[in-house]
Amino acid sequence: MYLFLISLALLALAVAGIAIKIWAKKDGEFAGTCASNSPFLNEEGEPCSFCGAAPDEKCAKPSDSTEA
Repeated sequence: MYLFLISLALLALAVAGIAIKIWAKKDGEFAGTCASNSPFLNEEGEPCSFCGAAPDEKCAKPSDSTEA
């Protein structure tokens, strides 16, 4: 039971940390590049299907997006 409570507390701490990071970011968006540009996910070197950025470029998505 003790191990279960410790595991649950650590999981709750991780979720709270992610929630705080999203809350603190402008418009609740993570900074960085497109996930589809990861060399682990995109082995063929295709451009991002969302914004069109090449694998060696940062995300080309405009920062003032009006999407909900």
